[in-house]
Amino acid sequence: MSKTYTTINLRKEQTTTWITLDRPNKLNAINATMLQELSEALDTIEKDTNIRCVIITGKGEKAFSAGADITELQKLTQKTAAELSRKGQQVFSQVETLSKPVVAAINGYALGGGLELALACDFRLASDHAELGFPEMKLGIIPGWGGTQRLAWTVGVAEAKRLIMLGDRVKAEEAYKMGLVDKVVSMGKLEAEAEALAQRLCEGSPAALKYAKHAINLVTKGSIESGLKKETDFFALLFSKKETKAKIESFLSQGNKKEGDY
Repeated sequence: MSKTYTTINLRKEQTTTWITLDRPNKLNAINATMLQELSEALDTIEKDTNIRCVIITGKGEKAFSAGADITELQKLTQKTAAELSRKGQQVFSQVETLSKPVVAAINGYALGGGLELALACDFRLASDHAELGFPEMKLGIIPGWGGTQRLAWTVGVAEAKRLIMLGDRVKAEEAYKMGLVDKVVSMGKLEAEAEALAQRLCEGSPAALKYAKHAINLVTKGSIESGLKKETDFFALLFSKKETKAKIESFLSQGNKKEGDY
């Protein structure tokens, strides 16, 4: 746990480790470096038998993560988009398959790739000012890090189509009502609520928690591999389209973006 990271911070509290996404000036947007550092951190946590639970959050009060770093998306080709999709899927699958429970403490915007990360966690707590959604459609693309699959499993096909195909955002209370988050609390209580949940989880048998998590996750695995492959294929294909490049360039050139559209 002594490794120094540039885009995330790790903090160990007794048997719980906090992973904080640390790019607040970019609303904790996820870039290639963050994906790699998350992967390395999860590998370390997996091997540490003293760690019983993980909490993932974002630095500051504005954002858990506003999604993938669009300045990196701008440079993608069909080939490199496929590589990025597979990398993100691999890292978020590490979260999903980690032998320890993972709690997402959503402290603001959880958009695009940020929501995909939260969906890979076992539990999702949201602050009352959180806002969740998939804005990829405005860029002419789709979620590429497991979002098309995990969102449908979590809230159902109809709601998944609304959030992804229409790009609708939902506030915390609506997200709770549709089952996208497990609990909504005030921002001032979010950290304490996450710690309390982690403590309850830490009281369980590590082996029992591990196998319960894996067994429950099997319910979603009927077509996960084929679903993720198709998601990558479609995500990458869109980066061969001139329209996608034009939409991304237009988005980045706008001077009055809505807050959360980093």
